[in-house]
Amino acid sequence: MSLEFGVLVLVILIFSAIFHEVAHGIVADRLGDPTARLLGRLTLNPIPHIDPIMSILLPLMLIFSGSPVIFGAAKPVPVDPFNLRDGRRDMALVALAGPLTNVGIAILGAIVLHLFAGALDTFFYFFILQVVRLNLLLAIFNLIPIPPLDGSKVFSLILSEQQAGAYLSLGNMGIFILFALLLIPIGGFSLGQIIFNLLEFSMHLLGL
Repeated sequence: MSLEFGVLVLVILIFSAIFHEVAHGIVADRLGDPTARLLGRLTLNPIPHIDPIMSILLPLMLIFSGSPVIFGAAKPVPVDPFNLRDGRRDMALVALAGPLTNVGIAILGAIVLHLFAGALDTFFYFFILQVVRLNLLLAIFNLIPIPPLDGSKVFSLILSEQQAGAYLSLGNMGIFILFALLLIPIGGFSLGQIIFNLLEFSMHLLGL
């Protein structure tokens, strides 16, 4: 894989993750929690959002290792659930805002490709195609119901308050569980392959 391709993918991934996090903060602000706004996190300036490991090192390792699944993350925007008007429900809405923003970006990119494919040169077509793929990938990945990913906060709504508390408390270990499932297929189960298949299906739905 060329250095130019790796840098392009990394830049797209960083800004897609920033849009994802800003969406969390905007929805939290609308639902009563101004924490992200007061801390200056409702900005597209990458500096407050970049995490050296999750935003740069991890994606680069996945890109240049040839991984079929490439993901990364910006620093999570701070959300105080005690400021939200309806704690559990509103936390789920805040969580959904990030993946839905990525889906929205992917859909807009697909529309541009369909409407202007003939007018775009090879570089811009490829660039927008990667925007679509990476935003779909971020949405799919973040909807996995493993704490601390966004999908876990949505899934917790079907649990009792006590069960939800115990489930979400796995967040510190969840990232290790997630990486284990991505790196080590168990029996016939491969989380990475499932994510890849969902990505390809989503691209097919968008006609790409």
